[in-house]
Amino acid sequence: MFTPFKTAILNHHARSPSFDGPVTQTLKRADFDSAEQEISNWDGYAEAPLINLPGLAGRLGIRDLRYKHEGPRFGLGSFKALGGAYAVLRTVQRELSKSIGKLADPVDIRRGLYAEQTKAITVISATDGNHGRSVAWGAAQFHTNCRIYIHAEVSEHRADVMRKLGAEVIRVDGDYDATVAQTRADAEKHGWLIVSDTSWPGYRQPPLDVMSGYGVMAREIVQSYVTPPTHIFLQGGVGGLAAAITAVFHQEWGHGAPRVVIVEPELAPCLFASAKANKTTNVEISEETIMAGLSCGEPSELAWSVLADAAHDFVTIPENIVGPMVRMLANGVDGDVPIEAGESGVAGLCAVIAAAKQSDLRRSLHLDANSRVVVIGSEGVTDPRIYAQIVAEEI
Repeated sequence: MFTPFKTAILNHHARSPSFDGPVTQTLKRADFDSAEQEISNWDGYAEAPLINLPGLAGRLGIRDLRYKHEGPRFGLGSFKALGGAYAVLRTVQRELSKSIGKLADPVDIRRGLYAEQTKAITVISATDGNHGRSVAWGAAQFHTNCRIYIHAEVSEHRADVMRKLGAEVIRVDGDYDATVAQTRADAEKHGWLIVSDTSWPGYRQPPLDVMSGYGVMAREIVQSYVTPPTHIFLQGGVGGLAAAITAVFHQEWGHGAPRVVIVEPELAPCLFASAKANKTTNVEISEETIMAGLSCGEPSELAWSVLADAAHDFVTIPENIVGPMVRMLANGVDGDVPIEAGESGVAGLCAVIAAAKQSDLRRSLHLDANSRVVVIGSEGVTDPRIYAQIVAEEI
């Protein structure tokens, strides 16, 4: 196993959330219902596997450990397939409905009945890779144009995948937050429609749609349990994934919902900083993390409202644990099924191992021999070259 590694932890000690607050009012059950009904009818929909890892659980001294493997999702490699594409559909539906004078049926949009009108629409987004891939795929599915903005450190393979899906890819000199700023400027200039997974003042609906799409994954997890797990370890980023799962769990399980632990790279801890300041707080990205999908310096205000109310703990992890974790999953532990996981996909599991192997952290997170833990394997192999380097211990 791993030697102990440096972590930072903030016990937020969320009270039991008020069920007329953000966990039900920011992200609403009806919106999760609509997303589930739509996405479950898409060609290629299949429930992502929730993989049991008894060998690793035994090593860590916990009762049960499950890994929600999002790599196979719609052939796009990550959970983002649920959110970005769904938000494209909802954005196109709203715009199209204005021009035809009635509510456009999503089934008709998918079938191309309005292709002549939708081809006049351009959706745009900033991405570290996975969200943009989903937006590009959604734009192709729903017959609209797409422009994706990436920062300087996004791999060319990830850029090329989006081009092959039909998107025009624009590389911006700067970090992820610089790409977000560029999309906002270009959208205002050209009348293009932003489909972002992060919110800002005056921009709410598409990020809400994205998080509603993520709720499909959370509901799949809920349906897999008779008794709720005790802990869920969730990747940070801008907070959309974590907020959606937290909201669904509290809506479905109420006060029996698991303890929510938010995990971020120590190089991009915007949610940790927000928890420390008790308000949304930006951080400067001075060095890009290997966990590219989590390299975000500005949290989503909508997501933060949920996490501020319902998350229990915030943990940061170092870079040097990522490669060993990817290799460990690839090889399996004590008979566990081998899993091909991407760099961002292992963040939650890294924190579980840190907590299980460090007594003070274990106590802080209330982990013990009866703990039943879920982690989100948020991505599979989204860049084969990088994955091969990690497995070969070259990164």
